[in-house]
Amino acid sequence: MVTGVLPLALEDATKTIQAFLLTGKEYVCLMALHGDVEEKKIQTVLEEFVEDILQRPPVRAAVRRDVRKRRIYYIRDIETDGRDVLFRVGCQAGTYIRKLVYDVGEVLAVGAHMRELRRTRAGSFTEEESFSLYDLMQLSEANGEEREVLARRMVKPMESAFEYVPRIYIRDSTVSSICHGAELAVPGIIRLSEGIVPKTSIALFTLKDELVALSKALMSSEQMMKEDHGLAAKTVRVIMPAETYPRLWKTKAVTVQARS
Repeated sequence: MVTGVLPLALEDATKTIQAFLLTGKEYVCLMALHGDVEEKKIQTVLEEFVEDILQRPPVRAAVRRDVRKRRIYYIRDIETDGRDVLFRVGCQAGTYIRKLVYDVGEVLAVGAHMRELRRTRAGSFTEEESFSLYDLMQLSEANGEEREVLARRMVKPMESAFEYVPRIYIRDSTVSSICHGAELAVPGIIRLSEGIVPKTSIALFTLKDELVALSKALMSSEQMMKEDHGLAAKTVRVIMPAETYPRLWKTKAVTVQARS
């Protein structure tokens, strides 16, 4: 019952998969009502769900069934045909649309189930720029220049997955230390996204738009801009190979003297 956009990662880009857990999704859903309801009432109830909602994952889910808060960004393009309701929904990652449909049915007091679902966007990747398995087969059978042209069109840089992830641009002199697992200190920051708050996931980039690491913020954006020292982010996952940038930080030498 579910089709649509599914980002796939290759080789070292698999380290960035967790970025997809941070970005929003968009779906087109076909909801089947179990009773007759006026179109105006359907639209009114759907609009009431555009906010922070509490969800318990359905029984058939790959996660623990704990109640959690998720945000519905919009519900629009609503069309009705008898008991069938088609709508487009933008939501926070981890939102269960079939549970949303069930809850809408409960509020309408007639019940409802999800008949069909299509994911039209996952983070920055949209249905319009996606490729089918037939396209992939064409790539596998191509040779020479045609193969390279198809590959460059279909395979995107892993940085493209981070369009909607808050980011910090760091100095070239800071890159190597981050690649060796160090935490990011305020002096290493050149510029950053607005709205960063402590404990949120962020991405560290070079000034050439190269992804360095995934990190967890230790300060807000305002604190990072105001302070002149202190730790700004904790490194969670290093993406860039350690020797891509030269090491400019120094280690203390230790001298061991043998006893006679």
